[in-house]
Amino acid sequence: MKKSKLIGLGLLALLPFAGLIAQVPGTDDDDPTRRNVIDEVIWVVGDEPILKSEVEGMRLQAEIEGLHWKGDPDCAIPERIAVEKLFLHQAAIDSIEVTESEVASNVEQRLEYFITQAGSREKLEEYRGQKISQIRTQMREELRKQMMIQRMREKLVEDITVSPAEVRRYFSTLPQDSIPFVPTVVEVQILTQTPRVDQEEINRIKDELREYTDRVNNGETTFQTLARMYSEDPGSARYGGELGFVGRGTLDPAFAAVAFNLTDPRKISKIVESEYGYHIIQLIDKRGDKVNVRHILRKPQISQEAIDKAMARLDSIGNDIREGKFTFDEGATVISDDKDTRNNHGLMANVTEDMRRTSKFRMQDLPPEIARIVDTLQVGGMSRPFQMISSRGKTVCAIVKLKSRVDGHKATITEDFQVMKDIVLNKRREECISDWIEKKIKTIYVRVNDRYRDCQFEHQGWIK
Repeated sequence: MKKSKLIGLGLLALLPFAGLIAQVPGTDDDDPTRRNVIDEVIWVVGDEPILKSEVEGMRLQAEIEGLHWKGDPDCAIPERIAVEKLFLHQAAIDSIEVTESEVASNVEQRLEYFITQAGSREKLEEYRGQKISQIRTQMREELRKQMMIQRMREKLVEDITVSPAEVRRYFSTLPQDSIPFVPTVVEVQILTQTPRVDQEEINRIKDELREYTDRVNNGETTFQTLARMYSEDPGSARYGGELGFVGRGTLDPAFAAVAFNLTDPRKISKIVESEYGYHIIQLIDKRGDKVNVRHILRKPQISQEAIDKAMARLDSIGNDIREGKFTFDEGATVISDDKDTRNNHGLMANVTEDMRRTSKFRMQDLPPEIARIVDTLQVGGMSRPFQMISSRGKTVCAIVKLKSRVDGHKATITEDFQVMKDIVLNKRREECISDWIEKKIKTIYVRVNDRYRDCQFEHQGWIK
């Protein structure tokens, strides 16, 4: 039985806070109870309420990411949320699904993109004010929702195509100042060497972790206290090392193998080596296919001597490539420590914001250290060795080669046909989506707070 028209009556009983006053759409702004409002229902779409807190959250996120709204944000933001609920409503009707593995994979890709943009895991955690596990958990449900919306959109436009004649006709009518500008795009190959950590340093780190284990087992202190004091995972250290409930696919494989095999919260794991350093782990709880653990991370310090050796080896490798002893492709495949690019001759992969993988980067999408180097190279040119921090927070030494560059330019039908085709195709798809939204609004229950009645919405029909 549908319950869309009962939402205004039933919502108060569902709100989790005693004494919470929730305004339903149409409530008089002069009502004295509004002085006590914690949250407020401002729209209802189908059987889904839109809360004022949702609008404020989206506004804050847009400010953090430097995004701008088309039109008045007070009107555009709730409309954006309402449109998302239309897609989710239709996705449920059409049984659109995404699997847990798909969500986990996309979370890690998006997280890696954000880490790259921030410069390191630590910088991302500092910027967001959250530990990585919290960011990951927050992203998981939001990304699941966005993936369902995207799949619903794709289903609606899957049969739309454009012919070459349509593309040429569309651009022949564009004024010169409306022709799109294509930014500079590059392809970059990378060859890395990771400075080797001295065995004495590894032994020192392991001895420290064994000491922490002994102190906890002897009752001298707690795991949480030691994590706050000594863990080098700044995101979780402030929470006593706790990661929150996470799935196996979201953790480093070596870490996950141990974490998911723990059964006794009173015991501490053996020392675990991951790509981030060395850990000890303590189980908190398990729920189905997720686990919540604490950990202490210690990162071995890399000596300047080790860095110098890695730089010298890269210098020698670069000279061998210049002398023709082997190619950059061969060196990147056989010698490079970068497991993400070795199987592709060192060609770096760019995960775009819409989750597509491509070898093409805009300059601002490259890690800053690499972008600065690439900007000085000619096509086919190879850099001298340089030092950088990887997306996993490790010091690495690298040389890069500029494989290709297409300088920024106004699009032309001969050189940028695919770009132009995408523009026309997207325009046709957006027209189709817009028509669908306005038809959907007519068939679903919508109630809007009176204060939004003067809004200039992108889509017609919200006000009934």
